[in-house]
Amino acid sequence: MQIFAETERLILRELLPADEHGMFELDSDPDVHRYLGNKPITTTQQARDMIAYVRQQYVTDGIGRWAVIEKATGEFTGWAGLKFMTETRNGHSNFYDVGYRFIKRYWGKGYATEAAIASVKYGFEVLKLKEMYGMADVDNIASNKALQKAGLKFVEEFEHDGVKHNWYVITRYSK
Repeated sequence: MQIFAETERLILRELLPADEHGMFELDSDPDVHRYLGNKPITTTQQARDMIAYVRQQYVTDGIGRWAVIEKATGEFTGWAGLKFMTETRNGHSNFYDVGYRFIKRYWGKGYATEAAIASVKYGFEVLKLKEMYGMADVDNIASNKALQKAGLKFVEEFEHDGVKHNWYVITRYSK
């Protein structure tokens, strides 16, 4: 099992097949999917498929989202990290996206911000990236704040799948 990053309270490690129950809890919750197109999963097979998809990204792209484990409990809290985006978003393709998603009972603890900061640090220090992007539904206040606290700067508002989103960027030279 590879650990990519650690923070004071979190371990960010590769997603494993054993994470299927946590992934199911995360992605079957309609509240979690409120700003993600309202398409929660309904079976553990879908959770297994998502883990396999991410694990293939590790091979294909050299990066993919990571499981976020709470150090104090050893519990799966959600996922975070970088994803190499080949599909077009806001006129961009082939870019690194900073993202996160957490099980509802872990909301409000600052974990998204903590994981996003660790992800950005990994992108610059390990992958030697020049820039990373992030996006969030304009109405998802917590997600927008987490991206900003991680150092990403608002660029513009754009529409994705008929929903307004905020587009962010951080460059190696951002202050």
